[in-house]
Amino acid sequence: MAYCKARQAEIYYEEIGDGTPILFIHGFTPDHRLMSGCMEPIFTSRDGWKRIYVDLPGMGLTRNYKEISNTDDMLETLIDFIEVVLPNQEYIVVGESYGGYLASGLIEKQKDRILGAAFICPVIIPRQGNRDVEKHTILRRDEAFIKKLSKEELMDFSSNQVILDEYNWLRYNNEILAGCKIADEQFLEKIKNNYELTIKIHQTIFSRPSLFLLGRHDSSVGYRDALNIMEYYPRGTFSILDNAGHNLQIEQSTLFNSLINEWLDRTEELL
Repeated sequence: MAYCKARQAEIYYEEIGDGTPILFIHGFTPDHRLMSGCMEPIFTSRDGWKRIYVDLPGMGLTRNYKEISNTDDMLETLIDFIEVVLPNQEYIVVGESYGGYLASGLIEKQKDRILGAAFICPVIIPRQGNRDVEKHTILRRDEAFIKKLSKEELMDFSSNQVILDEYNWLRYNNEILAGCKIADEQFLEKIKNNYELTIKIHQTIFSRPSLFLLGRHDSSVGYRDALNIMEYYPRGTFSILDNAGHNLQIEQSTLFNSLINEWLDRTEELL
């Protein structure tokens, strides 16, 4: 657990293990626990990776970020962080949702340094109204369990998950809601109004091992928009998972672990 002074923020991050650096970027509003919660179990049986989990400005424990006003600033701050923590080093990147959008920006800026990339329910189209998304649907619910939740908990849970049971609630509560509760909502509203990067992304070929994990029932970012960029990722696996919405790492944890491990295997072949 440490802080890194970047140009426009003091970035809180957690570093675990030794080896090839792998940078994890969470989505909009939660914090690093979204990523460490789903990824650390994978590394209990894998060595040789230095995992770096960041809190983006306005989220988690990152501080002194008030000068940031848009996603361009977010990306530049993330690049500043990389230059301090991983100076002139190659690394791997994993991004979820908004973090996947930022990871795409990193590929445009630092493609030669990035050895592999994984995207979990990534933002492809920044403007929400232009996205091709699914209508939110509950696929499975444990009636006996959800009766134990408060009205507010159930409303939040059922608006974000497609499988409503105890396992999914506990992980959703610990890995996602816990971060959302401490987010700087006023700051994030400013970013929402300046959400789109000014640089063009998905404009260059990324020929390193990549992975796109997409929820078939994702009502936040959808899955179809990601299929339109396949040509830019010639070594990309694109997986659309049934019984999964925007938090597929929780709802389809077994498949998630298997596909991440396979991507890491492919990436290790290049190291």
